[in-house]
Amino acid sequence: MRTLLAVDGSDQSYEAARALGHLAHAEQVIVLHALDVPQPAYPMMMPEVARDIYATVERGMREDGERLLARVKSILPPNVGPVATRMEVGTPADAILTVAEQERTDLIVLGARGLGPIGEMVFGSVSHRVLTHGHCPTLVVNGPMRALRQALLSIQGPDDAAAATRFLAKKPFRESIELTVLTVIPFAQSLWPAGVSPSEAQQKQIIESAQRFVDNAVVTIANLGYRVSGATTLGAPSAAILGWAKETKPDLLLMGSRGRKAATRFLLGSVSHAVLHKTAWPVLIFR
Repeated sequence: MRTLLAVDGSDQSYEAARALGHLAHAEQVIVLHALDVPQPAYPMMMPEVARDIYATVERGMREDGERLLARVKSILPPNVGPVATRMEVGTPADAILTVAEQERTDLIVLGARGLGPIGEMVFGSVSHRVLTHGHCPTLVVNGPMRALRQALLSIQGPDDAAAATRFLAKKPFRESIELTVLTVIPFAQSLWPAGVSPSEAQQKQIIESAQRFVDNAVVTIANLGYRVSGATTLGAPSAAILGWAKETKPDLLLMGSRGRKAATRFLLGSVSHAVLHKTAWPVLIFR
C-alpha cells in the first residue's frame, strides 16, 4: 500500500505517526505538511510591502515545517516502508486531498481532535473535509494507539461489506487481528416514519435477514485469513455502535463512508459522522 501521513505539529499528528507501526510495510510512506500562509490583511498596504511580508512569513513557516518533518520522520516506527517528506503551500485539507490523488495513495492517516499550530480544531475542519472528499480509506487517530489486536467492523449494507472486503484483502495491518462484524437493526420507533411500525412477523424477517447478511460477511472475511465473528444488535446505529465499542473495547473501529457525492467523491454519512465526533477510539473509514 501507498500511505499518506499528514502532520501539523499537534500531539495527535505525532500519535498518527506512531500508529503506522500497526500497519503493514508500505510500498511508500509520504509524510506531508501543508503551509497555510496567511495573506497580509490590511487593504491599503502597498503590493510590494505585502509581497515582502508574505515571503517573510512563508520563509519562517517553511523552516518550522522542515523541522516538523524531520521530527516526525525520526519518531516513525521501524520498518514502515520507504519514507519521503513533502511540503505544500495551501490549506491543509486541499493539500492532503491533492497529494493523495497525485500519489494514488491507498490510505490517508492523520490526527484529529487536536490543536494545530494556529489553534485550529483539526477534526472540525481538516479531518472532516478529508473524510468527506477523500478518494481512499482514511485512518483518524485521536490519541495513542497502543495496540491493534481487535477491531470492530460496522457494516450496514452490501456496499459497506464489499468496500470492507476490498480493503481487508490488501492485508493492511502488520499483525493478525480479530474482527467483529456488527450490523445494527434500526428498530427504534423514532427511526421509522410517523404512524409506521413493523409487525412482529416483519421484525422477525428483518432480524433473520440481518443475521444472514452478517453470516455471509463473516465467511467472506474469514476466507481472507482473518479471525472473525459476527453480531447484530438493535437501536439507533450510531448509539448502538458506540455502545458496543464501550462494552467490547476494540483497538480500532472500521466503518463505511455511506454515500456518494459524485462519480469519485464520497459523502460522510450521518452514522459515521456521529461516531467520529463521539468515539474515544481510532476510526478507519473505508471506501
